Amino acid sequence: MPITRESSRTKLWICLAIAASLTIALTACGGTGAASGSGGGGGGGGTGGGNLPCNVMATGQMASLNGFVPFGSSSLWNTDISASPVDPNSASIMSNWVGSVNMHPDWGNDPSYGIPYVVVDGNQPLINVNLGAYGDESDPGPMPIPANAPVEGGSGSTGDRHVLVLDNGNCFLYELYNASVNGDGSWNADSTAVWDLMGTGNAQRPWTWTSADAAGLPIFPGLVRYDEAASGNIQHAFRFTLPRTSAAFTPPASHDAATTSNSAAPPMGMRLRLKSSYDISSFSAHTKTILTAMKQYGLILADNGSALYVTGVSDNRWSAEIDELKSVPSSAFEVVQINPVYTNSNYPTGSAPTIASFTSSTSHVQSGAGVTLSWSVSNATYNIVTPVAGAVDGTSVTVKPSATTTYTLTATNQYGRTTATVTVNVP
Repeated sequence: MPITRESSRTKLWICLAIAASLTIALTACGGTGAASGSGGGGGGGGTGGGNLPCNVMATGQMASLNGFVPFGSSSLWNTDISASPVDPNSASIMSNWVGSVNMHPDWGNDPSYGIPYVVVDGNQPLINVNLGAYGDESDPGPMPIPANAPVEGGSGSTGDRHVLVLDNGNCFLYELYNASVNGDGSWNADSTAVWDLMGTGNAQRPWTWTSADAAGLPIFPGLVRYDEAASGNIQHAFRFTLPRTSAAFTPPASHDAATTSNSAAPPMGMRLRLKSSYDISSFSAHTKTILTAMKQYGLILADNGSALYVTGVSDNRWSAEIDELKSVPSSAFEVVQINPVYTNSNYPTGSAPTIASFTSSTSHVQSGAGVTLSWSVSNATYNIVTPVAGAVDGTSVTVKPSATTTYTLTATNQYGRTTATVTVNVP
């Protein structure tokens, strides 16, 4: 059942250099595609945190994002916390739960380390994803996952087997946990999550839901990447792990994966910051860029694992200089004030999205003929149409059923999920 997918987010950006003493103006011209409105999923257009459109991203495995930063500047991933207060329990947390260890860069030039990714364009075919253990908290397919998408640890890995795919034509990020590809090109995964790359706020799963990460967080925005380090400017926090975490979480996390019953243990989402007083002047250029970001944006606790392991993307361009990071002691870090702290008994509650309508332009159609599905949704972070269409922006999409098909609209926000269905009969 083929489908027509037209991105409504392609932007033409023009930089006007008026004079050396004047401000450079960056202005977006109008996009094309389906009109956005109350039914639109996610951020409804705009730019990423780096003030660039997502179509600047190159395509391919470990491709450069060319300055694009996922999510808006107001995202907690992209928030400057260099002046935020230190948590009153910082010293205790660092001593008791982080320990006397050095930071460890969990990536390098060996592809079996780190978490890989691939950037595809808007023409990447959509495939089905068969959901496993966490299917009730996962996003349904189809998704633009190439059959050769890189798997964390390699194709034969027995680890977390994350798969990360960025769509630069439709501006969505797809993340899979414990993923494996089938002979027909479909994928299996224990957990899936869709993220709107243009989301302007703090993109998150519904409260208490997991994602492809234990903390309910997106993985990709927290990775250390070579293209950013080489640019000399990193504008987001990094992902890190600790062996013991409590049954609690703090934003941007939305889920816990407790490994101890001790409530004094760190909650998922806790943020560390490299102390401003820590001297980084002797470090090499790439390493200094990474450490500068740790002072400005910090590290966000995202999963259980070895103490103070920071996750990145392996790339054959990394040199031995990243081993310098192994010399940075835990004593060089402090805990940014943890507030608020949520558990499964006090997390925020609210209304799931409202689907006012989900209709088709006709209820009967000849095989292969086009049918327009339209919807009106309020308070949704993003919308998904299954089967065939996947994550969608705007308020309509065209499908071409070859047999009688019931389509499901799934609307999600931080408080839950709402669904509606419509059936198109063939013939």
